[in-house]
Amino acid sequence: MTLTELLKPTYRQMLQALALWLSKAEAQVDDSDALMAARLAPDMFPLSTQIRFTCVQVHEGICRLRHEPFPAAIERLLEEGRNGGDHPGTMAEGLACIDETLAFLDGVTPGALDAAAGRPLALELPMGLAFDLDGEGYARDWALPQFYFHLMTAYAILRNQGVELGKADYVQHMFAFLRPGTAPAG
Repeated sequence: MTLTELLKPTYRQMLQALALWLSKAEAQVDDSDALMAARLAPDMFPLSTQIRFTCVQVHEGICRLRHEPFPAAIERLLEEGRNGGDHPGTMAEGLACIDETLAFLDGVTPGALDAAAGRPLALELPMGLAFDLDGEGYARDWALPQFYFHLMTAYAILRNQGVELGKADYVQHMFAFLRPGTAPAG
């Protein structure tokens, strides 16, 4: 499996799941926009930031693997995310962010990330930490874990706030592979 074959569908299916969770929240909660300020703990970012940072991880991962500079969209999302506690925004804005990220993914051509697998990649973080990896190690050990951290924190916030979500909402993409006759009756 190549990096493009791993990352592009993984990002797509989980962003679509996140959009479904937010749509369920809109349908289940009287003031779904108020959820955007919800947190799991006082020192954690709110839901609005988790959504934005999930999207940032997609942009950042692809740009780093293509050895391209970050587009303005990443800086905008990071800034909005950092300020999410003061300006959480709306559920509609969160869904729009996901749609923009899915559109960005549509522009990733087949094989676009594959040459990066063995290429050196320097990951320098704002607090001064620096990591030297290759593209495969970056995808496995940083890009996907960071993506899933923010994605699952968003899921946990929604569940904590009473949105009815379950495992089927998390793995909705698996139903395309469901063997006929194996689903529970009812």
